[in-house]
Amino acid sequence: MDTENRPVLTGLVALVGVAVAIGLLAGLAVLVGVKATGIGETSSAGGGGGTPATFSLPKPSETSTETVPTDPVEPGPGTETSSEAAPAQGISLSATQQSVSPMQQIDLTGTYQAGEGAILQVQRLENGTWSDFPVTMSVSGGTFATYVQTSRTGPNKFRVVDTDSDVVSNEVTVTVG
Repeated sequence: MDTENRPVLTGLVALVGVAVAIGLLAGLAVLVGVKATGIGETSSAGGGGGTPATFSLPKPSETSTETVPTDPVEPGPGTETSSEAAPAQGISLSATQQSVSPMQQIDLTGTYQAGEGAILQVQRLENGTWSDFPVTMSVSGGTFATYVQTSRTGPNKFRVVDTDSDVVSNEVTVTVG
């Protein structure tokens, strides 16, 4: 007659017993469902049992952030050309984008075979004079790459200058806006 004196405790024990029973039944149902649908099974492309699939990340390796232009674009008929063409041993500059939104990245890449290790200063044509843009880069393997961003709308002309020898690249025009 002890249980009649403690009805709350009896109710709690019964509730815990029911919860455990429901949990076991739910777990069993999930296990049967997983087995029936094949979820979690591994298979190989050859159809054999094979080893279980694992998640693995590739090992990190050093990569170069420099990009080399794969196909320099030659100006065609009716295309605006620079009055200052790059000499054969000079700096060749190209811009990946022809038109961008304000503050969108403008990728500048090029070659400078005779300038290994040289520091190049990016310049922009402002009111008829070339002004230093706050970007420099170095030449490695005869190539260089960087990017600039500007909010100045309209055509923007850029070039690069070797800070030691004052060799100047051709100019490129990118329309911002």
